[in-house]
Amino acid sequence: MSASRLCCLLLALTCSCSMLQAFSEQIPARPNIVLILADDLGFQELGCFGQQKIRTPNLDRLAARGMRLTSHYAGNAVCAPSRCVLMTGKHPGQAWIRNNSEAQSEGQLPITKDEFTLARMLKQQGYVTGAFGKWGLGGPGSDGDPLNQGFDHFFGYNCQRHAHSYYPDYLWQDRERIPLQNQPAVPGHAKLPAEADPQDPQSYAQFQGVDYAPDRIRDAAVSFLQQNSNRPFFLYFPSTLPHVALHVPQLDLTPYLQQGWTDPPFTAARGGYTPHFTPRAAYAAMISRLDHDCGILLDELERLQLTQKTLVIFSSDNGTTHLRDEVDAQFFRSVGDLRGLKGSLYEGGVRVPTIAAWPDRIPAGSVSNYVSGFEDWMPTIAEFVGARNLPTDGTGRVSLVPTLSGLEQTERPWLYREFPGYGGQFSLRAGPWKLVRQNLNKGGDPPELYNLETDPAETTNLASQEAGRVSEMEKLVSTIRKPSSLFPLIPFDQPVPQGKAKKNQKN
Repeated sequence: MSASRLCCLLLALTCSCSMLQAFSEQIPARPNIVLILADDLGFQELGCFGQQKIRTPNLDRLAARGMRLTSHYAGNAVCAPSRCVLMTGKHPGQAWIRNNSEAQSEGQLPITKDEFTLARMLKQQGYVTGAFGKWGLGGPGSDGDPLNQGFDHFFGYNCQRHAHSYYPDYLWQDRERIPLQNQPAVPGHAKLPAEADPQDPQSYAQFQGVDYAPDRIRDAAVSFLQQNSNRPFFLYFPSTLPHVALHVPQLDLTPYLQQGWTDPPFTAARGGYTPHFTPRAAYAAMISRLDHDCGILLDELERLQLTQKTLVIFSSDNGTTHLRDEVDAQFFRSVGDLRGLKGSLYEGGVRVPTIAAWPDRIPAGSVSNYVSGFEDWMPTIAEFVGARNLPTDGTGRVSLVPTLSGLEQTERPWLYREFPGYGGQFSLRAGPWKLVRQNLNKGGDPPELYNLETDPAETTNLASQEAGRVSEMEKLVSTIRKPSSLFPLIPFDQPVPQGKAKKNQKN
């Protein structure tokens, strides 16, 4: 490198550091944090990310006053392991939870009692912490119970299975069951009775409840904002929307019934969730209902004069569901031209619509294609709130403060995803290159390598032409992941004997 080029690079680095220092000096010491998580929302299911059929004015408004992150990756391809990455800041090859795993009598396999969660970090900084929505990281009273993981308050569904119904007969308030006016509860999984006419709308009336759980959860979140408006707070809002079952109030459904869409009924004849007479309209209405709830939270921040003091982050736990009879991802172009849906480590399964807004801190109306993931929110929020001594070496995570500040940021060396479900998969992204391996627990398919810069839809496998690159990336995978006996990925881990696996799940 020539001396003149070196001088230019040093000057650019000095300017960038000076700009970042100036930005950091302007940041209030204790911004509030609102973290909103959609459930199974696809990359292109918001208007601001290209959706044409579904209305999302409030989230579009949030994007207009903040930054859209267009290369942001959920923690994993399904619910619980993705939320584990978000809460712990550990990538999927380090995280304790790497797949969905039921616990009895209610809840999922818990994260461990000594996890350092985002909520715990913020409590150490003097924040009051509340979670409102779907948890999925440990049943009531377990080590993973949100009240044992740094949250002062919780309201909603502890268990993912329970959350399949939007008209349940109870929700959890901390560790108390709060009855709802749905007697009996509307099941999340059902079929039309054999004698019912699938072409008669009245056949589906039995799947409409009275007390819509998202309303109760949203109202509890609003109350949390009101009660803590004079102190730093962390509001975690993991909504159940738009995850099936297709449950939505008639008031939200009506505008989409007027669209004239050809919408064959979903009868659950081949299994799935609750039947619905107009599934396309119902799914669109559920996304608009999610947008409506987000709008109420944003409006409440404005009413309380907290907008300028609050970092708002919006994302989704994974991509659109693959249950095509219930959710027509092709009709809505839910992931655009991306390949894959929920359960897949192709882009459509894990690249998710993400927005970050903080007036006068994050440039309004900006867009970044910086490669980022759920594990990055831990160091990012830590830097924004002034938390110190957070380990980063070896974790693969990075603080996104430079990107969110509108500054250039050094390209991350890699981003890793691992999912032992759906046959066993991993993916590794390094620059434009993405290595994918599938069916590893079933013998293993040949490696796939894609250049996302020229082929974002992952259509052309370049593994044979780039054999050396594939070999280097596979070696890197073996060094950055940790073994898991609970969620083994062959050939890296050995399966746990069945009896021992059941014992581990009970713990």
